[in-house]
Amino acid sequence: MTSAPTAAIVGICEYPDRVAPGISVMQMKARCALGALADAGLTLADVDAIYDVPETGELSLLSTPEYFGITPRVVDGTNLAGASYEAHAAHAARDIAAGRAWVALLTYGSLARSNNRAIGTGTPIVTYPPVVTGLEAPWGLPVAGNYAMLAMRHMHEYGTTAEQLAEIAVVARAHAQRNPDAKAGLAALGIRRSGELTVEDVLASRMIADPLHVLDCCLVSDGGGAVVIAARDVAADTRRPPVWILGSGEATGAVTPGSDITITGAARSGADAFGSAGVRPGEIDIAMLYDSFTITVLAALEDLGFCKKGEGGSYVQDGRLRFDQPGGPALNTDGGGLSSTHPGMRGIFLLIEATRQLRGDSTAQVAGARLAVAHGNGGTLGTRHGCATVILGRD
Repeated sequence: MTSAPTAAIVGICEYPDRVAPGISVMQMKARCALGALADAGLTLADVDAIYDVPETGELSLLSTPEYFGITPRVVDGTNLAGASYEAHAAHAARDIAAGRAWVALLTYGSLARSNNRAIGTGTPIVTYPPVVTGLEAPWGLPVAGNYAMLAMRHMHEYGTTAEQLAEIAVVARAHAQRNPDAKAGLAALGIRRSGELTVEDVLASRMIADPLHVLDCCLVSDGGGAVVIAARDVAADTRRPPVWILGSGEATGAVTPGSDITITGAARSGADAFGSAGVRPGEIDIAMLYDSFTITVLAALEDLGFCKKGEGGSYVQDGRLRFDQPGGPALNTDGGGLSSTHPGMRGIFLLIEATRQLRGDSTAQVAGARLAVAHGNGGTLGTRHGCATVILGRD
C-alpha cells in the first residue's frame, strides 16, 4: 500500500438460522444491525451512512433508515446482486476517505428458503430488458444452465474435470463441519449428505445441468448479516481490532462476439483491487470467493491471479484450499454458499467471515492470517454479470 487505509470493518453480525420462519426480512436486518453495532461498541445514533439492496422492496433505501430510526448523510443502493456488498464496502471506504461519512452500516436479510425461491436451478430471478435477453429468454435457460455452459467450455478448452470441480465442494463441506451454525443449518435444510464429502459423493449426486451435480450447487437458505465500517478515528476506539479495507475494484462482464466466456469480470476487478492495495495474490491467506457453483470459484481463482487461466483444476486438487493445509489460500472457511448459507446475495457473508479470520475468531482459523480477499459475483457467469473485489488486512 502507498498510504495508510482510512476505513475499517469494526463490527459484524450474522443471523444464525438458515431456516427462519416467523421473522420478516426487515426484522432480520435490524437484529443484525444491532448485533454488528454492539460488536463495534457503537449505536444506531453513530451511523451516518446506509448501504442497502432492494431485498425489502424497490424503495428499501428509504424504508431501511426509517425502520432503523436514523437519518443518514449518505445513502447508496448499488445493486450488483451477489457482488453488492463488496461494492458497498468499497463505496463506504471511498465516502469515508472523502469525509462524507464516519460510520457506515451495511445490512442484508433474505427468506429465500422460507419463501421457496428456486435460486440457481429456477428461472432467472432478475428481469432484464427484452433488448438484452431477447435471444436467451425464449429458450428458458435457468441460471444453473449458464454456469454449466461456462463449466463445459472450461472443460473443453483446458481439460478441467468434474473431479476437480468436486474438490471445491469437498473443501467447503469440510469447513462447514467446523462451523456449528453451518452444521445446524444443513440439518435444518434437510440436507441428506450433511457430513464430510468425498469427490465420489459429489459425482454421485443428482445431475442438475451437465456437468454440474446438485453438490456443485449452492444451498438455498434464509439468512442475513450486517457490517459496520468506520473511519480511522472511530476505529481507534471500537471494541474489536479493526480490519482495514486496503483496496477494491469493480467490473461488469457480458458476452460479445468472439468473447471468451471462461474469463469473468474478476480479471478486472481483481487487478484493480490488488493494485490499489499494493499486494499480490500469493500473499493472501484467506480467499472468500462467491460460490454459487463450484465453477464460480474455479473461474475466480484464475481471474484473480491465484493461478493461470486454465490451471484452476490442478490448483484446487488434493485439498490445497483447506484451512489447515500449507500453501493456501484457505477457501470459504465458514463453509461457503455450498455448505453454510446462500440466501440469494451472499456477498455480505464473505466480508463477515474474512473479518472473523483476520480477528482470529473463525471456526476454521488460519494461523497468523493477515490478508484476505472477498470477491463477490452477481448476475450470471456465462452471460451478463458484475464482480466486486475487496482486499482486507489487519494491523
